[in-house]
Amino acid sequence: MTEGKYEIIENTKIAADVFKMHLSGDTSALTRPGQFVNIKITGYFLRRPISVCDYDGTGMTLIYKTVGGGTEKLSEMPAGHTLDLLVGLGNGYDTSRSSSAPLLIGGGVGVPPLYGLAKLLLSEGKKVTVLLGFNRKEEIFLDDDFRKLGAEVHITTADGSVGTKGFVTDAMNGISYTYFYTCGPMPMMRAIAKCAKTQGQYSFEERMGCGFGACMGCSCKTMFGTKKVCTDGPVFESEEIIWQT
Repeated sequence: MTEGKYEIIENTKIAADVFKMHLSGDTSALTRPGQFVNIKITGYFLRRPISVCDYDGTGMTLIYKTVGGGTEKLSEMPAGHTLDLLVGLGNGYDTSRSSSAPLLIGGGVGVPPLYGLAKLLLSEGKKVTVLLGFNRKEEIFLDDDFRKLGAEVHITTADGSVGTKGFVTDAMNGISYTYFYTCGPMPMMRAIAKCAKTQGQYSFEERMGCGFGACMGCSCKTMFGTKKVCTDGPVFESEEIIWQT
C-alpha cells in the first residue's frame, strides 16, 4: 500500500449516476485486477473505497456510482484537481485457476474491476465471456469496452429493455465456462453460488473504516476462520466462503 497525490485528468458521467474518473500518478502498488483505492474527500471522516477499473504505468481509471454525499462531491471535482489516495489495497483476482474459458459476471458497480481482469485473461490466451447485469438500459456501461477487448458480452436487464430480461442467473445456464469471476451486490452473488456449475472467485463490496485491516470493521467468517475483506479480500475463492443465512 502507498499513499500519494493523484491528479484528475477526466471525470465524466457515463451512465445513470455513474462516473468515469481517470487519474495520473504512481500505480506501482497495483499488482493485479480486483484491488482498490481509498480516496480522501475533504469534509468526510472516512475515505471512500473504489475498485480500480484499469491502470497502466502513468495512471488509473476508476468508475463509481453516486450513492451519497461523498461520491456526489467526488463527481463534481474538475480535471486538474488533486486527490489523496491510498493505493494497492486488497488482494485481487487470481487468473491461474481460470482454465481456458472463464466467465466474468458483474452487476452494477461491480462491473468495473472485471474490465482489468478481462484484459489480463485475454492476454493469457483465454476465451473470455462477460455477463453484465443492470436494472435498465440507462444504467449500462462498459459493454462496448469489453467487446473492443475481444470478449463475448451478454447483458441482462431487470426490465427487459436490453438483452435477456431478468438477472444474470437467468442467462448463466446458456453459457459454457470453465471457471467464473464475479463482483456485485450480495443478493446477486448468493444467487450465483446456488447455480454456478464450477468453482470461482467472488469480490465482496463492503463498507470499510480504514481499508488496510486496522479497524476490523469488515471482518467476515470463512471456512478458514475470520478474515478481513479489505486485506484478505476483497476477492475470496468459492470454496472458503460461508454464506450467511
